[in-house]
Amino acid sequence: MTQLIQPRLTNEAFSDPGLLLDFRFGRRAILFDLGDLSALSPREILRVSHVFVSHMHMDHFVGFDTLLRLSLYRDKRLHLVGPPGLVDAVEAKLRAYTWNLLDERSQDFGLVASDWTEEGFTAAAVFRARAAFRRENRKVPGGLLPLEEPEFSIEAMTLDHGIPSLAFAFQERLRVNVHKVRLDELGLPVGPWLTVAKRAARTGADLDLEFTPMPDRRISLRTLLRENALTCAPGQRIVYATDLAFTPKNVARLCALAQGVDHLFIEGGFLDEDRELAASKKHLTAAQAGEIARIAAVSAAHQMHLSPRYSDREDDLRTEFERSFRPP
Repeated sequence: MTQLIQPRLTNEAFSDPGLLLDFRFGRRAILFDLGDLSALSPREILRVSHVFVSHMHMDHFVGFDTLLRLSLYRDKRLHLVGPPGLVDAVEAKLRAYTWNLLDERSQDFGLVASDWTEEGFTAAAVFRARAAFRRENRKVPGGLLPLEEPEFSIEAMTLDHGIPSLAFAFQERLRVNVHKVRLDELGLPVGPWLTVAKRAARTGADLDLEFTPMPDRRISLRTLLRENALTCAPGQRIVYATDLAFTPKNVARLCALAQGVDHLFIEGGFLDEDRELAASKKHLTAAQAGEIARIAAVSAAHQMHLSPRYSDREDDLRTEFERSFRPP
């Protein structure tokens, strides 16, 4: 079945970690982490509506300036969510620049930043270009999830990296695809009405809800599903986890978040021979990352955030990861 989004790492394995979730239908994308964005095209970056930051170490946040520069003269809202301190970090970034050329005639670009914990949001502010990016505190959003929309949600979990580091999960509510052959057999055209019908199926709308594919033709959601013009399957789930210590608590929490997922993107940058060094830096070895993926019984695991100290030993890192994930 066609997937709602296409996940792709923003960089090669030895560079800054990050994951782009590019929506197959619609001009939209989501970013997990905000490291170096130079490998992404401006067109891809400008599709980003939400950024979820694991923590504010440089290799996870340095891309903020690139994102800001490309978005500055656009009429849009860009949402950033991260652990406590993110709002202050965004404010500090913006205060580093002089904004005397911005006023009420500027493009209506705004950054909405929010601090999130597992008890919910704790701080929120908007920074508007027309107000020279002065901080305007907002009432914190309700709800326990960082993002919840009709077609998908974003979950998060706090892990220990010496500081709080967030792992994120994208959860599609229900995957709905169009069966073109059945559509042709029913004499129905493709068109914008199908987007509405798919959204209705995905959100559990009344089966008697009708659509108008042609001026003289109406058809119900029930008929579309019964005739297999629309087909449904469990929604895609993708987890992104980076910068965490290999502790029993971290392993248990991450395995709960990633249990049985379609894709797990996980750091695994140290060789097992250097596991004490990895532990001192509160990172995972390749073998430890593979073990987490195996315990969580994920369908596919993708190793990322490799330490540059092994730039000439990538095969060794990959081998240790795979042997731990799928033992011989």
